[in-house]
Amino acid sequence: MNDQQWNTLVSVVRGDAIRPLPTAFIIDSPWLPRWAGHTILDYFTDERTFLNDNFNAIHTFPETIFLPGFWSEYGMCAEPSAFGSVSVWGEDEFPFARKVLLSPSEVERLEVPDPRKHGLLPFVIKRLQHLQPEIEAAGHKIRFAVARGPLNIASFLMGTPEFMEAIKTEPESMHRLLGIVTDFLVDWIAYQREVFPSIDGIFLLDDIVGFVSRRDFEKFGLPYLKRAFTADVAIKFFHNDAPCKASAPLLEEAGINLLNFGIQHTVEEMKTWTNNRITLMGNIPPRDVLAGGTPADVRRAVKEMLGAIDDRTRLIVSCGGGMPPNVETENIKALVSTVEEMTR
Repeated sequence: MNDQQWNTLVSVVRGDAIRPLPTAFIIDSPWLPRWAGHTILDYFTDERTFLNDNFNAIHTFPETIFLPGFWSEYGMCAEPSAFGSVSVWGEDEFPFARKVLLSPSEVERLEVPDPRKHGLLPFVIKRLQHLQPEIEAAGHKIRFAVARGPLNIASFLMGTPEFMEAIKTEPESMHRLLGIVTDFLVDWIAYQREVFPSIDGIFLLDDIVGFVSRRDFEKFGLPYLKRAFTADVAIKFFHNDAPCKASAPLLEEAGINLLNFGIQHTVEEMKTWTNNRITLMGNIPPRDVLAGGTPADVRRAVKEMLGAIDDRTRLIVSCGGGMPPNVETENIKALVSTVEEMTR
């Protein structure tokens, strides 16, 4: 992300009126390597492929912002691997982290990992350190510390059904688990900021937040998200493209000021539930329209979305979630150009 894009992001989060409205997309391994024409495993294992793919996207779509920017990730595996999770790889498949806790009682043996040494996290850092000179020479900077959120990591360590059941049947153990995970997250975020002083944002992803009630979010989500977002940075970006109604009114209390949400809710609903205090990033259907539709379908969806919004402050037009697999260049350009035409 270059300085102009970062300044635009900060301005829209601050509530400034921006014309035309900015567009942005979360891009990572589900979309980028296939769009660039090679396998997911090549993208993970070859630094040059990783860098070239990101530069290719930036040069093809200069009018939009890609978040978090040069995302050094290994699918869902990075944070769970630090806790000892086995990462399962395929040549052109999304990697998966196997669970490490077979029962709530096993939380007692869990220790807080060291992000400087454990799992794939040193590889995340080294990739960016190796490529940082070229990234900065091209006018970009590493802007975000990135991690999965507390409930998301806990669900990988236990298994999602098991974790969801345990917050009801073994709440004390789950608070202990979330406390350990959040201690780790605070350190992991701090370490990324230490290595890359250009970081002035935190990006956390946690879809599990969308599967708990408001009462459970208040107990098992909010306190831990609040701790994970404690660092003094300009942008506190949260992704949850599962249902947001239960958690949305409380996200500002967690410190969040930028939210990528899903297609279950309209922009107007989200503005109401967040009291228009959080910048919203969405909300074109990612699979059925952006990936599965034609450019005409994309343009129609953008016009319908923007036509229904009275207050266009604190809004970044995107899809309702991360960039899905198989989105074609023409559809992305259709979204960006339509937004520019309607809001310039």
